[in-house]
Amino acid sequence: MQVAVVGHVEWVEFARVDELPAAGEIVHARESWEEAAGGGAVAAVQLVNLAGSCLFFTALADDELGRRSQTELEARGVTVHAGRAPAPQRRAFTHVDDGGERTITVIGEKLRPLGEDSSLPWEELKRCDAVYFTGGDVAALRAARGAKVLVATSRELPTLRAAGVQIDVLVGSGEDAGERFEPGELEPPPSIVVTTAGGLGGWIRPGGPFRAAPIPGPVADAYGCGDCFAAGVTYGLGRSLPVDEAVAIGSRCGATVLTSKGPYERQLTASEL
Repeated sequence: MQVAVVGHVEWVEFARVDELPAAGEIVHARESWEEAAGGGAVAAVQLVNLAGSCLFFTALADDELGRRSQTELEARGVTVHAGRAPAPQRRAFTHVDDGGERTITVIGEKLRPLGEDSSLPWEELKRCDAVYFTGGDVAALRAARGAKVLVATSRELPTLRAAGVQIDVLVGSGEDAGERFEPGELEPPPSIVVTTAGGLGGWIRPGGPFRAAPIPGPVADAYGCGDCFAAGVTYGLGRSLPVDEAVAIGSRCGATVLTSKGPYERQLTASEL
């Protein structure tokens, strides 16, 4: 099978702390690291671990962090198709506390792939079994619609609304105000809406509630849980599985990365399914 992600990259610096600093307080990081991440990048690597390969359509700055991002993602097995953006590479700073919760500060403009960028092989999306959309312009989203199955994040509602294409599965967190979706917000309406609720599981519409997967180890870091969940759903649907089975794979992906330092140390693989 062939899968793809259309989305964004952030160069993220992580700092593990005992607890988040209060106003005016100084805290000391026990450890720190940095890597190419963001929703699109994390989902693409998760899909490599499940499907064996993944096309990633993105935009990267023509600067050191943009080039490092592409090199690192390619080393993780992702086939990167990157347009060059004139802005600096978007960065983020993430605190991870002792409970594994992450708090993110984003720095810079979200760099989105452009569907009219002729340097990117958009026609390859028509041969994909499933595509996950985390960011791009209207033309990029319409190109992604050429795939057999299109999954999208509800965080990109303005672009989804402007494009007016059929979304097969809309995925978002019910606990994040930036990802909440209400009926009537998109036309045509998505065929299926999957709303997550952390350790409680979530809800499939139409369908019903689903349970969160057991966490296979000590909780380490919540960064990337939602992105890996969506990637797992995309993978399952690309295999033509029923949506409840695809969501079960997504739940296992989210639970697994919760035991990982950062989004890549521990991801669910095809051999574990």
